[in-house]
Amino acid sequence: MWLLNTTTYAVEFVLNPRSYAILSHTWEEDEVTFNDMKDLAVARAKAGWSKIENTCRLAREQWNLDHAWVDTCCIDKSSSAELSEAINSMFEWYKRATVCIAYLSDLEGTEHDPTSDEAWRQLKENLPLCRWFTRGWTLQELIAPGHLDLYDISWSRRGSKSSLKIRTLLTQITKIDENILSNTDNLLAIPVARRMSWASKRKTTRTGDIAYCLLGIFDVNLPMIYGEGEKAFFRLQEAIALATGDLSLFAWEEAEPTTSPFRGIFARNPSEFRDCYSLENINDLNLPEMATPT
Repeated sequence: MWLLNTTTYAVEFVLNPRSYAILSHTWEEDEVTFNDMKDLAVARAKAGWSKIENTCRLAREQWNLDHAWVDTCCIDKSSSAELSEAINSMFEWYKRATVCIAYLSDLEGTEHDPTSDEAWRQLKENLPLCRWFTRGWTLQELIAPGHLDLYDISWSRRGSKSSLKIRTLLTQITKIDENILSNTDNLLAIPVARRMSWASKRKTTRTGDIAYCLLGIFDVNLPMIYGEGEKAFFRLQEAIALATGDLSLFAWEEAEPTTSPFRGIFARNPSEFRDCYSLENINDLNLPEMATPT
């Protein structure tokens, strides 16, 4: 796993790291890449450098950590094998992190004490509007970490997922169960359709990524085939069907009318699970007794 040295900014390969900070953010223009980090002068000239610098600073100063992971520059995307491994491992990487630093670049700062009632009022008003809640990749980045801190545009800490108050607000925004936000141990007990509904309003830049960003949510692995478009989401559902046998996978409802008289058994995208956020598991079926032939 490639990690940033939080003091030197060198990209170092660490086998089975014990502790590191990890960044969650939304991609913007001029991000720093893996190749850019070979020359720090080039990396520092990019707009995305501030994310790297502040992530390392917080990891070092607040958590006394030697390493941090930032997706823009800690994956060698020139290697298809490495990229595929990273995509399939990402949920675990976020889960194992000491802390996840969630940087919301469109969350306004506050002039008030972050613990004050006025700062809380502003946060309740502004947090639901953040782009971070609309992107596919940030779904697992919200769920997986045991400790996640929210930072606004000025890199001021605005709250932590470990706070019941913050978790309640996050549940209101995302419809993700509060107990899942506090502990992912029961994640796989949540019906498949309900987990799909969490992604129903989220988007990815590449069509196929809406499948890849959900791999950890369903604990499945998929080989990456870029360019396949919607087929990736079909492959995801096939893998889920084989792994779980959960029939709620078929509880989707067509999102847009189609001129074709036929549809397959799988949904086209997560938006077709938009109404499944309250779906529950049924453990016992009370079927009427059937007459036994004699």
